[in-house]
Amino acid sequence: MRRKDRQVVEINEIIKIIDNCDVCRLAFFDCEYPYIVPLNFGFTAAADSLALYFHGAGSGKKMSLIEKNPHVAFEMDSAHKLIKSEKPCSYTMEYESVMGYGKITQVNGEEKIKGLKVIMDKYDKKENYNFTEEAIADVAVLKLSVVKITGKRLKLNC
Repeated sequence: MRRKDRQVVEINEIIKIIDNCDVCRLAFFDCEYPYIVPLNFGFTAAADSLALYFHGAGSGKKMSLIEKNPHVAFEMDSAHKLIKSEKPCSYTMEYESVMGYGKITQVNGEEKIKGLKVIMDKYDKKENYNFTEEAIADVAVLKLSVVKITGKRLKLNC
């Protein structure tokens, strides 16, 4: 990372940034150009692992790209605030972001239900979610096992 002064290295701080993000962008390998998709997500963090969960249709471009190559990159950001200046080229933006890469797989059974709960908890914490068998059958749940993650932040004391 070029701007070491903006780097976030503490995993607990990276997790706070993730928790503040609403959307995660996944980048897939797709022949000549990357294919990027913004998705809602949930996550789990343990001492030695971080996993991101996504849901969607069980078929389509995203799923066919995963079949060809399950290695993906991701990015998410939040806390945007424009900082104006007298000089146009001196404008900047406060932000927090994380990016990284890993391997994505479709999960089933208990792991699928766990993934759905994790996604729901991200946006609307409840004690119990009543997923119908039909709803569970109709959705694909993807788990991204994170291999590398970096964080970056610019917060000015203005």
